[in-house]
Amino acid sequence: MGPDVAQAGGPLAPSLLEETIGENLRRTAARWPGRPALASPGQGIRWSYREFDEQVDRLACGLLAAGIAKGERVGIWAPNCAEWTLVQYASARIGAILVNLNPAYRAHELAYALRQSGTTLLVAATEFKGGDYRSTVAEVRDECPRLQSAVFLGDREWDSLTDAETDLDLLDERAGALSSEDPIDIQYTSGTTGAPKGATLSHRNILNNGFLVGELLGYSEEDSICIPVPFYHCFGMVMGNLAATSHGACTVIPAPGFDPEATLAAVDAEGCTSLYGVPTMFIAELEHPRFAEFDLAGLRTGVMAGSPCPIEVMRRVVSEMHMPEVSICYGMTETSPVSTQTRRDDDLEVRVSTVGRPVPHVEVKIVDPESGRTVERGRPGELCTRGYSVMLGYWDEPELTAEAIDGEGWMHTGDLATMEADDNCRIVGRIKDMVIRGGENVYPREVEEFLYAHPAIADVQIVGVPDPRYGEELCAWVLVRDGASLTEEEVREHCRRQLAHFKVPRYVLFVEEFPMTVTGKVQKFRMREQSVDALGLTTE
Repeated sequence: MGPDVAQAGGPLAPSLLEETIGENLRRTAARWPGRPALASPGQGIRWSYREFDEQVDRLACGLLAAGIAKGERVGIWAPNCAEWTLVQYASARIGAILVNLNPAYRAHELAYALRQSGTTLLVAATEFKGGDYRSTVAEVRDECPRLQSAVFLGDREWDSLTDAETDLDLLDERAGALSSEDPIDIQYTSGTTGAPKGATLSHRNILNNGFLVGELLGYSEEDSICIPVPFYHCFGMVMGNLAATSHGACTVIPAPGFDPEATLAAVDAEGCTSLYGVPTMFIAELEHPRFAEFDLAGLRTGVMAGSPCPIEVMRRVVSEMHMPEVSICYGMTETSPVSTQTRRDDDLEVRVSTVGRPVPHVEVKIVDPESGRTVERGRPGELCTRGYSVMLGYWDEPELTAEAIDGEGWMHTGDLATMEADDNCRIVGRIKDMVIRGGENVYPREVEEFLYAHPAIADVQIVGVPDPRYGEELCAWVLVRDGASLTEEEVREHCRRQLAHFKVPRYVLFVEEFPMTVTGKVQKFRMREQSVDALGLTTE
């Protein structure tokens, strides 16, 4: 490969951790027994590493007593809480496979995931955001023949699991039969183009990804990480929990679900040094009417990820939230998740305009989506990644696995990107999101970044809609800042001054919110559908 080819690998240091999650937590607890491991202010819970490790042991022994075998699937259906983390680490300690279930699931989605994964034990909250989890579980029980029992947090059955006699000899015997290569987690993709797929990840996958993300953020036992992103997703349980426990840092749970005020209050009260979020979360925090009342001076770093990060928002996070070392991370569930990351010493321009360069022990290349050939640097193509972080496969879906991971081990992400001369990558959109207008390829991200800088625009998304003449036209969904006013023509005129004519949105819709997943990812396929309806367009 020549220097102009868009392929690069991350450094080979530090070395990968060749141990299980249980072994790693045990080492951390032995090294820093008195350091804070977890704080959940809303629950009144504060555990040191000694206490956390003991709690994990008790639950692990309870799962063993319940007959959970190595490789058996244990589902967790709950919002963020201290118990979620106990189930995460206890299941890993006995070699059970944790099945992460989205708290927003309805009966059909829950039944599919439980059935497809073959979950035998489900740990669930009783309710969240008005949803009655008990009745939903009762509704789907008959559809899930392998589901033997459901335990609800706070009930007698949960207490019996956590109060079981601690048989450390039996626990050690199970731990000795485990390998870092064993599958340990199943996470279901959003399923926007079909049934959800269960990305299956090993100890080695997710422990190392959390560890290496933390290394690049400079974590130590002195850090305290505020995690308002959901645990059921890699962002919370890997980049958050595992990054913390592999460094002796403290996990702070601000609320069961994202609440901007609770997040700001937790950062203030707990003296957090790091804060995570998707761009929409940071926007909500910055725009909160009480923002100035909270002391965020303890912050130094954090992660913004999950969807494209607006440049102007990033600048405000650095300056107004005191996060000079904030990092952009890019990845996907199937890669544990992080493949590229900006570095703490990158200048601001790199950290606001790229998703960084390959992380340690990971290779990245950009290929032509049609031919599969690696393109030149600076040219857009599909981003592919290879290394320890690539999933074991989609659970019980060998054909879908083969479609995603090629014969050389490259995971094809479906994201369009460019790689610069310094190995930093820029995401320019999804292959399916790229708009082809009259033969011109338009990458929505470019137009979005331009419009973000408009003083009256709080947030914006660009989607393609059908057009009989050009094939597709651009439609802008615009959130106007409080107190500002803006017209459709003003948006278009602003674009005409700086952008080529084919990048100027033909349609402008002023909205109050975007359709999103629970993790804060904008659902552009829903935006396209809603745009077609709102504008009276035809898809024929």
